[in-house]
Amino acid sequence: MTTQAFRLLPPSCDLLPGYREALRRGWSPNNLRDVSAEDLAASAADPDGFLAILRGEATGTILLPDGRAVPRLPGVTRWMWDGDFCGSLNLRHVPGRQDLPAHVSGHVGYAVVPWKRGRGYATRALGLMLPIAAERGLAWLDATVDPENHASRRVLVAHGGREIGPQGPADRRTAQRTLFRVPTGLG
Repeated sequence: MTTQAFRLLPPSCDLLPGYREALRRGWSPNNLRDVSAEDLAASAADPDGFLAILRGEATGTILLPDGRAVPRLPGVTRWMWDGDFCGSLNLRHVPGRQDLPAHVSGHVGYAVVPWKRGRGYATRALGLMLPIAAERGLAWLDATVDPENHASRRVLVAHGGREIGPQGPADRRTAQRTLFRVPTGLG
């Protein structure tokens, strides 16, 4: 049982073993597809480079599932921590713009490890990320959720999120996702 206060921390070499252990246990930081094997391999091959990507320090392109290369969006990843690794939350955006490219499903994504779910960590993490988003000039964050993901819906609503409506499949895994918009407190 951990006794440390819940925090969001930047990915670091000191915390990487906890992240890697969660991946080994089958958790994936990506809710659209399982990237656990990819992240394990990348974090072992080049830990510093892997962490630079998560901290938003890397530029270049990423390859989409359809084979297109697109510019990597600036972003911020934070790891949820209560004395142990709990999950991750990331923020993606285009500097100077509120909207996102069509291939990006939302500004924010989060994933809590299964053995730490039900503790309110995603709600707390999103609350801690909202001021960071506002500092980057974002008035709101868009997030998409599977229609049956009631826990994620509650996280977004807890921060004033409102359902905007259905959104087409960004990942081809589901027929449709639901778009929510969460105010950051900016303006």
